[in-house]
Amino acid sequence: MPTCRCGLIGAGIAMSLSPALHQEEGRRHGLDLTYTLMDAEAGLAALVDRAEADGFAGVNITHPFKQQANALVDALSPQAQAIGAVNTIVFENGRRTGHNTDVHGFTEAFRKGLPGAATDRVVLLGAGGAGAACGYALLGLGVGHLTIVDPDPDRLGTLGELLAARFDTDRIALTAPGRIAKALAAADGLVNASPVGMAAHPGLPLPVHLLHRGLWVKDVIYLPVDTDLLIAARARGLRAVGGAAMCVFQAAAAFELFTGRIPDPSRMLQHAELLLRDRTPTPLWST
Repeated sequence: MPTCRCGLIGAGIAMSLSPALHQEEGRRHGLDLTYTLMDAEAGLAALVDRAEADGFAGVNITHPFKQQANALVDALSPQAQAIGAVNTIVFENGRRTGHNTDVHGFTEAFRKGLPGAATDRVVLLGAGGAGAACGYALLGLGVGHLTIVDPDPDRLGTLGELLAARFDTDRIALTAPGRIAKALAAADGLVNASPVGMAAHPGLPLPVHLLHRGLWVKDVIYLPVDTDLLIAARARGLRAVGGAAMCVFQAAAAFELFTGRIPDPSRMLQHAELLLRDRTPTPLWST
C-alpha cells in the first residue's frame, strides 16, 4: 500500500479536523496516509525543517503562521504570491513550494453556504493570513466594495497593496475597528477572519448592535462550531454560517497537492458533518 506523510503546523490545534479528514480520504484512495499535528511551540521554521527531513510530502500551516511561512519556501504558487500567505507547503525534489488553498476553500464554502447572498458591499474583519485569502476570494466572487478592518495599520496596508495589485482599488477600503459602524451600516454581509471567537480568543469581534436586519454573516472559525458571533447573528434572525465547509474544501485541495489524487469533497463534507455532529445544534452547511 502506498504511503504518505503530511501534517499541520499551528498554535492551539489539538481539536483540528484535518487528521481525520485527510486520513479517511487517504484510506478511500488506498493510501496509508499519516497526518500529524505539530503545535508550534518549537518554532515554525524548526518544524518545517523537521517535517521535510522526516520525508513528509508536505505540511499545512494555520494560525498564526500563514504569512510567516512565505519566507520558508523556495517558490510560491501564483495565488499564494498574490495574497502574501501560505497555508500549504509541498516538499518535492529538495524544493519547497508554498500554496494557498484557503481561497478555494472560502469560495466553495461561500457558494454552498450562502447561495444568492447580496454582495454589493461586504465588511471583512481581519487582515492576517486568513483575511488575505478571504479578501482575495470575496473580490474574485464579484463583491462590489470590500471594507477590510484590522487594528494593525501595517498589516492592513500590506494587504490593501496586495489586493490593489489584482483588483480595482475603487472596490477596496481599509479602516480601523473604531470606524466599523459606518461601513457595516451599509453592508450586505460580514466575514469574520479575525481570531476572535476561537477557543483561545473567546468573545465577539464587534458590538452586537451592529448586526442589522438583512445582514448575512460568515465566520471562518469552525471550532467552536457555534461561535459567539454566529449565535448572536442567528438570535437576530440573520443568515449565518461557520467555517466547517471552508475547512473541508481547503483540506481537499491540500490533499490533492500532497498525494496527487483527486479527492471527493462531498464525501469529505459528510465525514466532517459526522465528526462535528455532537458539537453543534445547527446545520453546518446552511442557515
